[in-house]
Amino acid sequence: MKKETADLTSFSDHLDAQYGKPGTASRDQYEEEFESFKLGIMIQELRKGQGLTQEQLAVKCGTTKTYISRIENNASDIRLSTLMRIIREGFGGHLWFSVDF
Repeated sequence: MKKETADLTSFSDHLDAQYGKPGTASRDQYEEEFESFKLGIMIQELRKGQGLTQEQLAVKCGTTKTYISRIENNASDIRLSTLMRIIREGFGGHLWFSVDF
């Protein structure tokens, strides 16, 4: 028996309806906030993957546990230099960027 899917909405359509089409101010704000959220989750997953507490990571990269917590919980903007230091000194990694148009 085939399931009906006529009443389903794609995630893209949901975003369009909720925040506007890509390129609108509200959609751009959503996208920016979502990228910040993803960054916090990435830092948290890297930290946990290396078996570090927030305090241990903070000590390794010269910041505070509170600041690490704020980054992970999307409550703080993070400076690029701080992000690079967390990745380099905290995790022993390298940060690479790309630009998409």
